[in-house]
Amino acid sequence: MAQQSHKRETNARRIPRAGVIAGPLAFLATASVVTAGVLTSNPAVDRVATNSATHTATPSAAADLPSDRHVTVSRSNSRVAVKTLPTRVETTLARVSTLRAVRNAHTKLWTTAPLNIWTAPDKTAKQLGVLAAAEHVLVTARTLYGREEVVLDGKSRWVTKGYLSSEKPLGLGAGLSDAPCPDGSVESGLTSSAVLVYRTVCHAFPQITSYGGWDDHGEHASGRALDIMTSDVTLGTAIADFLQAHAAELDLYDVIWRQQIWTPVRSSEGWRLMPSRGSATADHYDHVHVSTN
Repeated sequence: MAQQSHKRETNARRIPRAGVIAGPLAFLATASVVTAGVLTSNPAVDRVATNSATHTATPSAAADLPSDRHVTVSRSNSRVAVKTLPTRVETTLARVSTLRAVRNAHTKLWTTAPLNIWTAPDKTAKQLGVLAAAEHVLVTARTLYGREEVVLDGKSRWVTKGYLSSEKPLGLGAGLSDAPCPDGSVESGLTSSAVLVYRTVCHAFPQITSYGGWDDHGEHASGRALDIMTSDVTLGTAIADFLQAHAAELDLYDVIWRQQIWTPVRSSEGWRLMPSRGSATADHYDHVHVSTN
């Protein structure tokens, strides 16, 4: 705020000291009322997920603010010295409010990706580690500065907003598996690499009950290819994403889904459209095709 200087009036009548103090005190009374109104107002709180419970993110001012945050009058020069009001971060992270949020948390959500764990929502936060994908974590529903609060080992922690879901992510968190699957006949004629793909997928996605293994056409004739039968777009896409994420470990050659192909050697191009072959099966709308090197 720009400061204005005023020339002293030499003939000005002296004002009694009581009048000098009364002005600032009246200002203080007004400021206190305004401050109390600001601190007790509730800012909007983002909902973490559609089915999650909503808790208010703003603590009560009286219980949460340190006792030294008040307006004082300087006796040395009779000028009003107003201390800085607490920032939004300070208010949100006030001890009483945080303890209350942790204590009242009862909703659990799934992480949909690996997330850094932070001590606070702002730039002063320290990173404590990484929360793995497909972890079921307790949440408070408090959000601030692009992060949302979770409860880990009974303590308040913060993760990037937008990566928590009420539904467990399909396949996420599952790794490679070499354990036998219920239908061992699918493995007949497959190479060891294709068998690993089959066993990994069957354990990560138990919803799939039908597979196509070896036959005498295309990549299948070499025993390196597998068809994962599903027409469910969400499920099929989750399987395709899972295969992409594990492409190096599974030594994949290509993945085909819904008339699009993805290959590790051209991964920077993403999914590439394929010419139509005339049917849902030929265009891979009813199954995910995957082959190994």
